[in-house]
This record gives sequence, structure tokens and C-alpha cells, in this order.
Amino acid sequence: MKQSIFNLDTRTVVAIGIGAALYGLLNWVSIPVAPQTGLRPAIAILTVFGALFGPIVGFLSGAIGHIVFDLSSGTIWWSWVLGSAISGLGMGLVFMSKSFSIKEGRATGGNIATLAIVGSLALIVGFGISSVLDIYLFGEAPDKMLLQFIAASLSNITVHVILGVGAVLGLLKMNRSNSNLKVSK
Repeated sequence: MKQSIFNLDTRTVVAIGIGAALYGLLNWVSIPVAPQTGLRPAIAILTVFGALFGPIVGFLSGAIGHIVFDLSSGTIWWSWVLGSAISGLGMGLVFMSKSFSIKEGRATGGNIATLAIVGSLALIVGFGISSVLDIYLFGEAPDKMLLQFIAASLSNITVHVILGVGAVLGLLKMNRSNSNLKVSK
């Protein structure tokens, strides 16, 4: 039986902390694709933690991790913190499906398609909101923000689908082959 997405037990809080730390640290790894925009392997962390623990963990890992990264680089861009949070939330929605469980190695093709599509849409929505907020709150040039939106969306959707969904598939396969093991409580 799945745990509620709103259950903030010790395991969930630890998952948020680890997800946020990994996301914040891995954001330093970036391949530039446009001004102030890069292909970031850290997006795969949101995919994995969202799918493993749910949308709340994905949301908070994205938000806190982005704050950690921004603090270490000097300025918090709250608009992009929100974009990362929305992305993590969307990537965690597949967790709510009764037919999906990484821990049990159980998923349908529809679950994987949902993870790929909804996660990609969450990236588009999150980065779209971030870009619009940058224009209206910070006076950024619309043409610059359009370029950043397109570059961030395309590059991070690629990371999400290839690295993130690929890692989830690997975890599902690993746990499926170990399905005869029982967890002691």
C-alpha cells in the first residue's frame, strides 16, 4: 500500500533533504545553451525523487534545491525557484497512480508515458511562469526571456526524458528482479 503524499514522516523529510541537496549541488554542472541557461543533469534528480516519493517531495526538492544553488551563486531568483518547484511537482504526479511503484518494480507503459509527458509539460509550465515573472517583476527583456524559455525547456526536457526517465526505468527493472525480497518493518 502506498503512503499518502502528505505524510511528512522521517523518511519523507530525509528524502526532501537529500533530493534538495543533490539538486542544488548538481545544478553547478551545466552545459551552456543560451545566456544564463544550460542543460542541467540535475533535472534528472527531480524526475527520480518525484517518481520515488511523490509530488510534494518533488516540489520541495526543486524549490529548496534551487534556493541552495542560488544562495551559493549569490542571488536567489524566486521566479526560477518556483519553476523548479513546479517541475518537481509535475514529475511526482506519476507516484499517485496505483499501478506505479518503483519500490515494488511495478509500472505500466502508460505510467512511463505519463512520467515523460507530464514531467515535460511541468518543465514547460514552470519555466514559462519563471520567464513571464522575470519580465514583469525584474524588467528582463521579453526576447531574452523567450530565448531562455525555449532553451531551458528543450534542454531540460531532453535531460528529463533521457536521464530521468531512464533512471526510473533502471530502478524499476532492478526492483522487479528483486521482487522476491521482503522489507522488514
